[in-house]
Amino acid sequence: MSLDSGRPLRSIVVQMTSQEELQRLIEIITEEVIAARARRAPGRCACHAVVNDCCPDRVRLVVEAGATRLGVHAAGGAPAGVAGMIDHTLLKPDAARADVEKLCREAAEFRFATVCVNPVWVADCARWLRGAGVGVCSVVGFPLGATTADVKHYEARRAIFDGAVELDMVMNVGALKSGDVRTVQRDIEAVVEACRQCQVVSKVIIEAALLTDQEKVTACSLSKAAGADFVKTSTGFGPGGATAADVALMRRIVGADMGVKAAGGVRDLEGLKAMVAAGASRIGASAGVKIVQESTGEKPPPTLPAGY
Repeated sequence: MSLDSGRPLRSIVVQMTSQEELQRLIEIITEEVIAARARRAPGRCACHAVVNDCCPDRVRLVVEAGATRLGVHAAGGAPAGVAGMIDHTLLKPDAARADVEKLCREAAEFRFATVCVNPVWVADCARWLRGAGVGVCSVVGFPLGATTADVKHYEARRAIFDGAVELDMVMNVGALKSGDVRTVQRDIEAVVEACRQCQVVSKVIIEAALLTDQEKVTACSLSKAAGADFVKTSTGFGPGGATAADVALMRRIVGADMGVKAAGGVRDLEGLKAMVAAGASRIGASAGVKIVQESTGEKPPPTLPAGY
C-alpha cells in the first residue's frame, strides 16, 4: 500500500478491511517470533561447534546400531541409539488426531529424533511433545513439490511458527527435469532461508526414483549450494523409496558436510543398517517402533504399519 498519494495515513488505515489488518498482524507476529527464536541459538559442543551432543557420542551410538560406514553430519538427531536416527513418520492424508497422538506417545517413549507430520498437526505435536526431548519435523510442498517458491517460503515460516524444528521440503522436480536449474535453486533457497533464520534444520527431498543419476547429482549439488542441511531420498509417495545405491550416490556428492536421509520403504532393522552403511545419517520410517524393538531383541508386532 503506497503512502505517496498525499492522502493522510489515517484515511488509509480507516479504509483497511479487517482481513487486511489481521493478515498484517499475523505477518508482524510471525516475524517477531522468528527473530526471537533466531536469537535463542541452541548450545553447541566445544569439539567442533555443532548442534546436539559431541561427535564421539553420536558415532558410538551409530556404531552400536550396526553401521559399518558412517556419514557424519552436524545436525544429527537426538542421541538415543537406533531411535535417535529415526524420524517417526505419519504423513498419510487420512491420519486422524488419535493416530497422531499415538505417534507422539511412541516418540516420547522410544526417544526418536523427531515426529514427522503434515503441517496441520505441527502445533499439536509441539504441545504434546513439550519437554519430551523429541523434535517436530514437518513437510513443505509435499508430496509433489509442484508449487511456487514464495508459497513454500510462507509454508516453511508458518510451520516454524507452529513449532517445527526440522523441515523436509520437496524440490521442484519438474523444473529439474526441464533443466531449469535456476528455478530449482531459488525453490530450495526459499525454504533454506526461512530455516536458517531460526536454526531450523532443512532437508531437501529430491524424489530420487523420478530422476536419472545425473539429475540426482544435480539435485544434490544444488541443495548443497543453497545451504541445506540434508538431502533426502523420497517422499514415500513416489514410484519408489530409498535404495542403498541412491544413498551412496547422494553421500558421494554432498560429502561429510551434509546429512543424507533415507526415507520410503525402510521397514526393519536390516533395512536401516543397509542405509546407514551406504551413508545415511537419518532414517524416515513409519515402522520406527518395530525397528527399535528389533534392535533390542524384542519381538516386534506381526504386521507392518501401512503407508508412510
